[in-house]
Amino acid sequence: MARSIKKGVFIEKKLMNKILEAKKNSKREVIKTWSRRSTVIPEMVGMTLAVHNGKKFIPVFITENMVGYKLGDFALTRNYKGHTSKGSK
Repeated sequence: MARSIKKGVFIEKKLMNKILEAKKNSKREVIKTWSRRSTVIPEMVGMTLAVHNGKKFIPVFITENMVGYKLGDFALTRNYKGHTSKGSK
């Protein structure tokens, strides 16, 4: 179900503060976050965020095409190795 337009997009306050601080100081460092539910906003474009996938941090470089998506969409939590064929047994 979509979030109400009246409420606006969700972004963790702590993450937003880190992003605004990095923009203000023009720092090019990786920002670690566990907030997979936060939405990518235009202020994040050009930054690298390390999103936790449950096991490790996945570096994600934010581009303009990612605006509006959730951070969790870019840090996959499962690795699919494919189905085995009967001949390989």
